[in-house]
Formats: sequence, C-alpha cells, structure tokens
Amino acid sequence: MSDLLQTDRPAEKVLLVTLNRPQKLNALSIELVGLISKTLREASADDDVRCVVLTGQGRAFSAGADIADQHRYGEEVPFNEGRLRDWAAIQDFDKPLIAAVSGYCLGGGNELAMLADIAICTETAKFGQPEIKIGIFPGDGGTQRLVRAVGKSLAMQMILSGEMIDAGTALRAGLVSEVVAEDLLLGRAIQIAEGIARHSPIALRAAKRAVLQSFETSLSAGLAYEREGLRHPFGSADRKEGMAAFLERRAPVFRGQ
Repeated sequence: MSDLLQTDRPAEKVLLVTLNRPQKLNALSIELVGLISKTLREASADDDVRCVVLTGQGRAFSAGADIADQHRYGEEVPFNEGRLRDWAAIQDFDKPLIAAVSGYCLGGGNELAMLADIAICTETAKFGQPEIKIGIFPGDGGTQRLVRAVGKSLAMQMILSGEMIDAGTALRAGLVSEVVAEDLLLGRAIQIAEGIARHSPIALRAAKRAVLQSFETSLSAGLAYEREGLRHPFGSADRKEGMAAFLERRAPVFRGQ
C-alpha cells in the first residue's frame, strides 16, 4: 500500500482506511482516488471485512480535489476515464461505509464523505463546496447528493456562495448523524462499525442496496424493490441462525451463508 493511504484492522471485521496526505490536507489526487478505489474493491471481496471506516490524517478529512493536478492537466482531471471508473467503484462499494470527519471536508472531500452510508464528525469540522470560487462547480456528485442530504436552500447556499458550514449546522441539516469531541471521533466510528459488523453480511448488503434505491425510484417502486430484496436474506442460513439465537436468548453467529 502506498504511503498516501494507510489501512488497519482496529476491530473484528472492521477495516480502517486513512487518507495520508496531511501536508496537502488530504487532497484527492488521481493517484489517491485510485488507491481508495482499489482498497474498497479488495474490501468488497474480503469476507473478513464487514464494515469500513474512512478518515483523514491531520487537519482535514479532505480539502477536496488536488488543485495542482487540475491546474497542470486541466479538463483531463475531471474527465479522466480511469479516475471516473475509480470514483464509480467507490460509489458502488457494497458494504457499509462510515466517514469519520475531522477538520476540513471540502469540495471533493465532502463529495467523498457523502458516498459514505454514515458520517460522523468532530465539533470543529467544517463542510463546504467551494468550487465556485475557482470558476467551476461540484462535479463529483455534489450538485445531486448535497441537495438530497440537506435540502435545496442550504445546498444552493453552499454551492453558489462557496461558504463553509460548521458541525452543528451539518448535524441539524442531516449531513452527519453525530458530532463528537475530537479525541472520541475514531473510537466512536469504530464502535458503530463493530456494531454493524456483528450482523449478517448478506442482510447488510441487501439493506444498503434497498436504502440507496430509495433515491432512485418512486415510493411504490422502492417498496417493491425492498420486498424482492428481502428474498435472499430470508432464505439464508444467517436468517435461520438469527431467529434461532433470538429464541434461545443467545448472541447469533453469522457466517454470511
């Protein structure tokens, strides 16, 4: 693994992925996006990983795209086919993903955090889409996901003004689910991940797909998708184990079968 990205196993079935360009505020270079994509593809195929925590080293989760890359290569960066494939692989990661945000979470960094299923942050975290200040606008999903996360008015304010919002505003708007003290961030993210990782990986994947489908369809179509998606978990050995454990008043042992 490159020095730009660090991985660790802080708990059973949990993978911790840390962006490690603190001197560049974890700016998302083409290389770093590729490494994130590669790591998540490997995690998807690893039965010993059921939940991933993504965080950043230093003063930022990520301050966004690498402007040096964009200045040097111009439009080749946002439209680079390899980068687009890597971003799509991150977007399509099929296991639970938690973003643990400390410091600046801006531009592509905020768009990356919005690809997570759960985001928590520190009391001093700052979120924003400042692309308008350099003559462009969000191009990695910010114009679509931010409005779904926080509503039209706040999304427009963030995108059109480039202004940042603080952790309290992010919590009230629904961009994050929890705000914690700086020294508790990773511990809390890993605690959430551990709780998730105890559950059936079959049910986890199916549940994630069903929730994400709600952004793509009408309510009636989403309900039909939910019902159909329940077939695989309900027919699994994990479901039988979960129900038996409940009746026997013991902790279930899920094997992903």
